[in-house]
Amino acid sequence: MSPDSPLTYKDAGVDIDAGEALVERIKPHARRTARAGLLGGLGGFGGLFEIDTERFPRPVLVAGTDGVGTKLRLAIELQRFDTIGIDLVAMCVNDIIVQGAEPLFFLDYYATGQLSLDQAEAVIRGIAAGCEQSGCALLGGETAEMPGMYAPGDIDLAGFAVGVVNRDRLIDGSRIGAGDVVLGLASSGPHSNGYSLIRRILALDPAAGAAPWEGGQSLAEHLLTPTRLYVRSLLALIAALEVRGLAHITGGGLPRTLARALPATAPARIDGSAWQRPAVFDWLQKTGRVANEEMLRTFNCGIGMTVIVGRAEAERAMALLREAGESVQVIGSIEAGTGRVRIDR
Repeated sequence: MSPDSPLTYKDAGVDIDAGEALVERIKPHARRTARAGLLGGLGGFGGLFEIDTERFPRPVLVAGTDGVGTKLRLAIELQRFDTIGIDLVAMCVNDIIVQGAEPLFFLDYYATGQLSLDQAEAVIRGIAAGCEQSGCALLGGETAEMPGMYAPGDIDLAGFAVGVVNRDRLIDGSRIGAGDVVLGLASSGPHSNGYSLIRRILALDPAAGAAPWEGGQSLAEHLLTPTRLYVRSLLALIAALEVRGLAHITGGGLPRTLARALPATAPARIDGSAWQRPAVFDWLQKTGRVANEEMLRTFNCGIGMTVIVGRAEAERAMALLREAGESVQVIGSIEAGTGRVRIDR
């Protein structure tokens, strides 16, 4: 290009036509997430959603935003983008369900230095799959092509979810008391937390990361197993009986995330031997020589969600959750005192 040639946005690294082509590619994926309340489709300046005030006469909106942390770096290194979008949705909707909110819609933010249509479509296809699994509409999003901001091949992701719950059905932990039972729902692996430590451990033994693990996958590929979505099973449980507290086990592990769901006068005592920890956590601990306390505050260690119910409802709650496809067991109880979490092994 000569100094006198007119410049275009594409010359600067931003391809408007590619962005428009991506919108057309992802419209069918977004349409599969349509649900009652959705107004219009992709392509507008803002997404539109109407709240059903007959179902929710005293609506409280619950919003959450999150990313997938450095699990995204592992996906980039392995060039596996088909499930990371599910992680993104799960990290957001699992957070808002703990307050009893039904997810209504989701928006995503996808940023890159140079847009790859195939890569972007794979990510957003996963986002749409996560929305389908959790019953929320993919309302819209933003694709940002920013040359010079990201290294070649790098992307960044963020997600935003909004749900609704009737004011008198809000789960805020205020009804938790001594004698209540803590149920643990199995995770699908590390979910989307602790991956900076996971990647550091993988670097200690690169051959192990490439070795077969489960289902013909390598260990590294196994670590991309998407975060489990608990929304549908928990919505059914909430509709059937009184759920007094919920905690999505993310950064901080059981000790810190469960404590966030407890009132100041109700500590939880957890039996750390009540569930079988998945083998991947054993490998991480052994290879990285990670102390037990560090494992518990970094990873979910096999429990992705906790449910607190009255003792009289515990058996029924477990039966309903198992019918919904969850692996669940009693892992502890609520005592009297201060709102802390003690884990015995």
